[in-house]
Amino acid sequence: MGLLVALLAVVLVGLASWDNLSSRAPEADPQVTHDVRIVRDSYGVPHIFGKTDADVAYGLAYAHAEDDFPTLEEVVAATRGRAAAISGKDGATLDFALALLDARRDADRGYETQLSPATRALVEAYAAGLNRYAEKHPGEMRLRGLFPVTGRDVVTGFALRSPFFFGLDRTLGALVENKLPPRDSGPAEEKGSNAFALAPRKSSDGVTRLISNSHQPWTGGVAWWEVVVHSQDGWDFAGATFPGAPFPLLGHNKVLGWTNTVNRPDLVDTYKLAMSEDGKSYRYDGAWLPLETKRVWLRVKFGPLTLPVPRTIYRSRHGPVIKNDLGYFALRYTGFGDVRQVEQYYRLNKARDFAEWRQIMAMQAVPATNFVYADAAGHVARFYNARFPARAKGFDWKGVLPGDTSKAVWTSYVPFAAYPAVIDPPSGWVADSNNTPFHTTAPADDLKREAFADELGIETNMTNRARRWITLFAAAPARVSREDLLRIKFDKAYAREGTIGDWFAAIEASSPTGSDAAAARVLLREWDWVQDGRGKADAMAAMVIGAAARSIYRGDPLPDAATVVESESAWLMKHFGRLDPPLGDVQRIVRGKLSVPVYGGPDTLRALYSTKDDAKGVRYAMNGDSWIQLVEWAPDGTLASRSIHQFGAATLRTDSRHYADQVRLFANEQWKPLWFDEKALAGHIERSYRP
Repeated sequence: MGLLVALLAVVLVGLASWDNLSSRAPEADPQVTHDVRIVRDSYGVPHIFGKTDADVAYGLAYAHAEDDFPTLEEVVAATRGRAAAISGKDGATLDFALALLDARRDADRGYETQLSPATRALVEAYAAGLNRYAEKHPGEMRLRGLFPVTGRDVVTGFALRSPFFFGLDRTLGALVENKLPPRDSGPAEEKGSNAFALAPRKSSDGVTRLISNSHQPWTGGVAWWEVVVHSQDGWDFAGATFPGAPFPLLGHNKVLGWTNTVNRPDLVDTYKLAMSEDGKSYRYDGAWLPLETKRVWLRVKFGPLTLPVPRTIYRSRHGPVIKNDLGYFALRYTGFGDVRQVEQYYRLNKARDFAEWRQIMAMQAVPATNFVYADAAGHVARFYNARFPARAKGFDWKGVLPGDTSKAVWTSYVPFAAYPAVIDPPSGWVADSNNTPFHTTAPADDLKREAFADELGIETNMTNRARRWITLFAAAPARVSREDLLRIKFDKAYAREGTIGDWFAAIEASSPTGSDAAAARVLLREWDWVQDGRGKADAMAAMVIGAAARSIYRGDPLPDAATVVESESAWLMKHFGRLDPPLGDVQRIVRGKLSVPVYGGPDTLRALYSTKDDAKGVRYAMNGDSWIQLVEWAPDGTLASRSIHQFGAATLRTDSRHYADQVRLFANEQWKPLWFDEKALAGHIERSYRP
């Protein structure tokens, strides 16, 4: 018996360490010495000063690791197929996607051929900055063999994550669950954003204004982190980035800026394969072709153990293949095999005028997301950026396509010049809230739907946020002031038409049981459709809207209204003893020991998505408005900008004074200064150091 126990202990120890012992980092990048200085301002925001762009990328990585190393480690693990070794079953989904999409192969193939030497130097320097931090803080690492990171890891991260911003995860999720993919496109979760650009002729003081207001989860791999960069090579930029990106993804340089919003074009096509009886071949243009198969092992953490879990990966000429109870389904999605988006974002950071910026956009390497642009010369524009496949007519591109004919398989893309774009409209303004590009500015200047082919798969979606800014701009003064623009940005109202109106009509038509639920339905009739905390029904409205927000966003069937009213009224009675507590008591920002009220709601221009905390009896915000930036160019070209983050610069450092030092400002819709250049930064320096 003792021998058996001893053998079992050996096996358990082996399984617990199997991943670490069997994992080795790839060959490291060449060693380069970097000349960089990190200056933290009084809000803890890092300003990176380097001799070269690569030096800056090195410092950016190091500073980000100081604030959020656990998330960066998870991002790197995903590029190596080791996410499950940290995150268990949730990470296994990423590891499977990495193998299925063959993102590592795409990065390896494109690294030398698609990326310039300058871009390779940039991503390798970024990797070196992460390595330097890991070397100095070995106790923070959870996985052995993950470091040193390489430039190819950084590029793999872009190749892996990019398709999920335009909804590939939703198609994959349906197929894995033995369902057909949804006919409508778009991400699986609430991913929104607002963007506004005002030209000098429209502003009351002749100032060009750009508001960047991306809605992201407040923690994790796509949470914003603010940074300002300066190199002697001419890279000057203030913005925000995600863990794993070696540059700001949006923001401004001295003369121009842009922001992104998620769009929902149809960029993923699904094909049903005609398989042979033995499941080894598929019919294509009258011939039988072998189905590629590959065995992969996912390293999945189960409690203290990391166990190998086998999976089979399939590929056809179309792309990756999912086998489920309904058959074999191949996927083809925009941008596969192209890793140049790293190159494009880097070049955009250094663009010096609108013409150069547009020329870089014509690379078409960023496969989706809208761009809203403004500059010191007074140009404003919205580009419905999506790398549209050049699809043939005659097929139902929103449905499942026949996999046995090459006629349904596209091999090229529509040129950038054909994208829906509104550039310098006579109205003097553009706006975007994840809505169809046929509503971008004043109605007289909008694009016409009939000018664009159905095969492009352009969305027709209209968010509540878009409906609201259409109304608010129509009612705004002929010349819009900064205060006017900010009132639009922080609007908390719902339009009575659209999806929210449909949901409240369903609630009105429902017959909930119980006196509390019946009283809640009566209370909701009195609601003023504004989530500003002033109305008695605001909290109840927040509860029922929150319960349906995901279904509304995805276009799924609405939940049963009576059931929702019953459950949400019961929750309020349990925790507050009343149906009409102040919204600020119910909806909070919770950060460590700090808890403050916050107003707004799902799909309002002041966007907030929250989730219930039954233990504390609150709904705590966790998505929506996050990092926000206001950029202004005066008539003489003078730049001024300000920003705010929902938490603070120290994303996961609970012992830092910057872990929650921006929360109250954010909740109160206030800004902090953004000291763009070294002269402005002087006098606001908390510390300066070299990594």
